[in-house]
Amino acid sequence: MATEQPSRTVSRHPPAHSAPRAPLTARATAWLGWILFVSIIMLSAGLITIVQGLVALFDDDFYVTAATGLAVGASYPAWGIALLVLGVALIAGAYGVLTGYGWGRTVGVLAAAINALVNLGFAAAYPQWTVLVVAFDVIAIYALVVHGGAAKALRTGGAPR
Repeated sequence: MATEQPSRTVSRHPPAHSAPRAPLTARATAWLGWILFVSIIMLSAGLITIVQGLVALFDDDFYVTAATGLAVGASYPAWGIALLVLGVALIAGAYGVLTGYGWGRTVGVLAAAINALVNLGFAAAYPQWTVLVVAFDVIAIYALVVHGGAAKALRTGGAPR
């Protein structure tokens, strides 16, 4: 006597209790973590730049070379004001990126590019800070230009558009 085996059918459809997968464009991408990291890097670069600016304003003797030995012949207080403005712009850009706004990406790229150039002119005064800040700026520019669109997922609840 042969007993009949129940037939096994494999369904290619997801079970009724699971939601369908969202299209790739509607999901947060893996680059979202990278963008969050870069916004923290921008925040760090902004804070370092503000400290550089404050030191340039209040303690001329701190730096390795005199103001006349810099690439651009400006006084340390002038450098200090420029660095303070750039530091605030970097922090504003980091805030915009963290909240997922497009203006944050634009401000972040522009501020990081200008900050890298200004710090290269300031390199003779304190080279270690300059190398650190320029490296942060280059990383931020790359991430914001190439993968900055993923930050919209922060504002739209996981759906970059």
